[in-house]
Amino acid sequence: MAKTTTTRTSKTRKKAPEKSSTERIFGPKVYSHGYTGVPNILLRAQSRLGITPTQLTIIVQLLGYYYDPLRPPFPTKRDLAKRIGITEQTIRINIKALEEAGLVTREQWKTSAGDYGPNRYHLTGLINKLKKLEPDFEEERKEREEARALTETPRARASARARKAKGDGGTK
Repeated sequence: MAKTTTTRTSKTRKKAPEKSSTERIFGPKVYSHGYTGVPNILLRAQSRLGITPTQLTIIVQLLGYYYDPLRPPFPTKRDLAKRIGITEQTIRINIKALEEAGLVTREQWKTSAGDYGPNRYHLTGLINKLKKLEPDFEEERKEREEARALTETPRARASARARKAKGDGGTK
């Protein structure tokens, strides 16, 4: 949901939507071409999930085509290869590896004319694995927030050291 800021005019009070952080970072012209939502857990769990850099790039490209949860992305291998700058064979090999890891499921798609169209790529396996990892990342988030709180004020750091010293008998 967009934040709003209040602007005053001589007669009325209007609420103008505040720009998103993405728009503020990249600017309105770049932002106007859209953006792809990539969960931070995916980026931070890349190694845990066994995803190579090429496979992550393919996943991000597929996410760029994923507009509706009821309609899985269906780019051609040629389009993916061209966008990434790799061969179609490299796309095939890496998508097969993503399938074997249970992250992506390919569905052969036939057009209304009966011809074979591009594959549809279901990301349900990836989504489910990220949901399973979320509690681990929630714990990490709490630890980061606690660490951040300790570094925000000298008094907080001193209090934390005092509490720690009392808890372990004052030994270091």
